[in-house]
Amino acid sequence: QIEATFTVGTLSCMRVTAFTHRFLGVCVATTASTLTTKSSGIRTLFAATALIPPNHFTRRTMTSSNDEVTKAQQAAALPTSDDTPTVFDKILSGEWSSDKVYEDETCLAFRDVNPQAPVHIILIPKHRDGLTQLSKAREDQEGLLGHLMYVSQQIGNKECPKGFRIVINDGQDGAQSVYHLHLHILGGRQMTWPPG
Repeated sequence: QIEATFTVGTLSCMRVTAFTHRFLGVCVATTASTLTTKSSGIRTLFAATALIPPNHFTRRTMTSSNDEVTKAQQAAALPTSDDTPTVFDKILSGEWSSDKVYEDETCLAFRDVNPQAPVHIILIPKHRDGLTQLSKAREDQEGLLGHLMYVSQQIGNKECPKGFRIVINDGQDGAQSVYHLHLHILGGRQMTWPPG
């Protein structure tokens, strides 16, 4: 996959370096200014990774879309209710730590542990109140939904000044794997179309 990354001719060396940095979980930022060709980029990249201890950095790998679809199908097969605990409940309770980006009395935003872009932030309402998915929203939750959209654009503008994408997965065919409404804020690279 690394070789395939370098063979994509439309990507600049800096973009390739950033992608490979995320994929391998190592720091190669110091070599970015020395990259001039694809082949020297490969040599420089591996020289840099050989000098940096692998346990010095947090490893964050991207999952494939098939993994996410499988998780969504498994989650859809389980009974869901407002009482069913999710990973987000563990984050909200403090049982699991998160890399918090934003918090107010209504919502919490944190970095995704399996990022699908250089910037991948999850925004959730703190109280589910039956809002397991967007299609279950009630009329009295219109203000909350508007607030989530407003906060997501604030985060997006701060984290991704060149543009961002907001994604809400809904149900099995929408690849929703956690039944607690959440917005994905994605950016830091050129998004493609159609999304999937």
